[in-house]
Amino acid sequence: MQPATVEVRHLTKRFGDVLAVDDLSFSVEASRVTGFLGPNGAGKTTALRMLLGLVRPTSGQALVNGVPYRLLAQPVRTVGAVLESSGFHPGRSARDHLRAIALATGVTLSRVDEVLELVGLRSDGRRRVGGYSMGMRQRLELARALLGEPAVLVLDEPANGLDPQGIAWLRSLLRYLASEGMLVLISSHLLAEAAQTVDEVIIIDRGHLAAKGELADLLGGGGSTVRLRTTEPERLVSSLAARQIACRREEGDAVVAESTTPEAVGRVVAEDQIVILEMTNSTESLEELFFSMTAGGSLPTSQPAST
Repeated sequence: MQPATVEVRHLTKRFGDVLAVDDLSFSVEASRVTGFLGPNGAGKTTALRMLLGLVRPTSGQALVNGVPYRLLAQPVRTVGAVLESSGFHPGRSARDHLRAIALATGVTLSRVDEVLELVGLRSDGRRRVGGYSMGMRQRLELARALLGEPAVLVLDEPANGLDPQGIAWLRSLLRYLASEGMLVLISSHLLAEAAQTVDEVIIIDRGHLAAKGELADLLGGGGSTVRLRTTEPERLVSSLAARQIACRREEGDAVVAESTTPEAVGRVVAEDQIVILEMTNSTESLEELFFSMTAGGSLPTSQPAST
C-alpha cells in the first residue's frame, strides 16, 4: 500500500468580502506528525474543512491520496477526523455509540473494543456518555476517528479538555500512530505542546502560507544566541565582529553573540586566547518563530476562539 498523502494546491476561500484562505499550497507526508498553526482567524479550520469536503473552495484543490475527499472510495477507512464535537446521545454508552457508527460504515464490530483500548476508555466503555468529562468525550471523539483504521488523521485542537496527564498521553499516542505509518495533521494553539509533538510545522497567517518545514530546521535556521561572561568583554566583542559574528556587550562582563553557534564562538575564543568564565546557548522557540512569522498574531492562553 502506498503511503498516504495530503496536498493543498492554491486553495482559496471567500465568504462574501472576507478572504478566509488565500492561495494556500502545501503537502503533508505519512509517518510524521505535522502541526498546522496560525493565529485565531488565520483560516486553519476553514482549510481543514475544505480538505474534508465540508466547505467548497472558491478555487484551488485539497486532495487526499491525489483526489478530493468526496471522491475517496472508502472515506472512513482513509481519513479519520475530529474538527468539532459530533454530539453524543447522553443515555447511550460509549461502546454502543461506536457500535452504531461501525454498523453504519461497514467497520467490523471487533474494532470498537480495540479503539476504546487505544484511547484509554476500555474500562469506561459501558458507561453512559452523559456522565463523561470533557476530556473523556475528547478521547471518545478520537476513538470514533480511528474506528475505520484510517491512514490519515486530521485533528483540530485535539488537546481541548484534556488535563496535563491526558495531553502527555495524547502526545505519546500521536507519536505512536505516526511511527506506524499514519499521516497525522493537527491544528493547535498550544505552542509549547506542539513543539514536543510535531515533526514539522505549517504556519499560516491571514489565510496564506507563512512558513513550512521540519521543526528542527526552522528553529535552527537562524542559528542560536550564545551568551558569554569574560574577563575581556571589549576584546571579545572586537574578535567576534572581526569574524562577522553579530554581537553586543551587556552589563558587566557579559557579551551576547547572535545567529551563530557555540562552536563558531568557541573557535574565536580559542584562536584569540580569550578567557571565558561562562558560556550558554539558547535556540529560538516555536513561540518566537510563530510570532516572527505571523505579523503580530496573538494566541489565547486558555480556550481557543473559532478559526
